[in-house]
Amino acid sequence: MQTLTAVAHRGDPYRFRENTTDSLRSALEQGADAVEIDVRLTRDGVPVLLHDETLKRLWEQDRPLRSLSAQEVRGLTAGGVPTLAEALAATDDSRVMVDLPGTSDVRAARRVVDAVREAGAQDRVYYCAHASAMLAVRAADPSAEIALTWTTLAPPRPALLAAVRPRWLNYRFTLVGHDLAARVHHDGYLLSVWTPDTRRSMRRLLDIGVDSITTNRVDLLDSLRHRAR
Repeated sequence: MQTLTAVAHRGDPYRFRENTTDSLRSALEQGADAVEIDVRLTRDGVPVLLHDETLKRLWEQDRPLRSLSAQEVRGLTAGGVPTLAEALAATDDSRVMVDLPGTSDVRAARRVVDAVREAGAQDRVYYCAHASAMLAVRAADPSAEIALTWTTLAPPRPALLAAVRPRWLNYRFTLVGHDLAARVHHDGYLLSVWTPDTRRSMRRLLDIGVDSITTNRVDLLDSLRHRAR
């Protein structure tokens, strides 16, 4: 049977605050093959884990991340927002999918790529985001493994695929059916989906034959895939 990669979305957010080291460790304990994290840069260019542009939703601090130094972020969150280096250390040798919601230029991408390289984690880190961010990553690291996020049924243009050179195509799970999966696989790519959280959705995707599922409920996904074997 085809091997499925179970990816924990921002860690284990039903048990711990998303994008924290506790959340990442818990996800791996619950059976995740990889963890997905969101990485943005502080004012002084330090890659840290945060999905939103501000600290408001998670940390009740209505401050834009880009206006704060890494030290200020640490103080405002009592150390709760880890740096990318800290997150990579917390995940040991496990795979990490780095999502770059706030990155669109090569300089920012290079900061992230450099942090991964300094941690010695190039072989276990791969990157996902929309085209502009993935073009920046490709320019910063010609050997990077990339999952190109795509949000329509229309396929990516051949010129874009040639420039990004993704290994994966990463779709919202509601878009994915047998026909799309067949096309992606026929074109030589692996198919990644995000973020189904119900048994029904996960079972449907397992039946379709996707290669990777990113979910907030990785424990449920892990149990379903083992039953399907």
